[in-house]
Amino acid sequence: MIIGYARVSTEDQNLDLQMDALKEAGCEKIYEDVISGSKTERNGLDQVMQSLRRGDTLVVWKLDRLGRSLQHLISVIDDLREREIYFKSLKESLDTSSSTGKLIFHIFGALAEFERDIIRERTVAGLAAARARGRIGGRPRLMDEQKVKLARTLIEDDSRSVTEICEILGVSKSTFYRCVKQH
Repeated sequence: MIIGYARVSTEDQNLDLQMDALKEAGCEKIYEDVISGSKTERNGLDQVMQSLRRGDTLVVWKLDRLGRSLQHLISVIDDLREREIYFKSLKESLDTSSSTGKLIFHIFGALAEFERDIIRERTVAGLAAARARGRIGGRPRLMDEQKVKLARTLIEDDSRSVTEICEILGVSKSTFYRCVKQH
């Protein structure tokens, strides 16, 4: 099935040019949005992505109608490639049902993988730099050394129950038992 997607940024703009081009390209169904491309939630785009099946072709009038940024465009095209869905952009003459189009599609996929690797490398490097400065990531511990010492002192006093000790320390029973067991 050939499915089209059209988008304009404002109510003042008109979808007619895109709709005519998509119909001429043989689109059996066309989804549309009237919303800025920078918005993450676009109902028409969400609907078209959900309706596409393996072997379908998604057609857009121009690449910038689909992605809100290069990163988003690469992500969408990579998703289509993984789902074995063809992609066609009319203005850029990009068609993944052809050999040249497949090459471009694979280049987009490689760019997406490259970008993910770079993000991962930067994250690891940033965490290492933070650790070198004494910063430790993750959730803050509820029971520091002082609270653990206080907990041990309170445990030795048989007049208090575990529930009362947990209320004094401001922690749950599971946190209390885990911390006392570790120390």
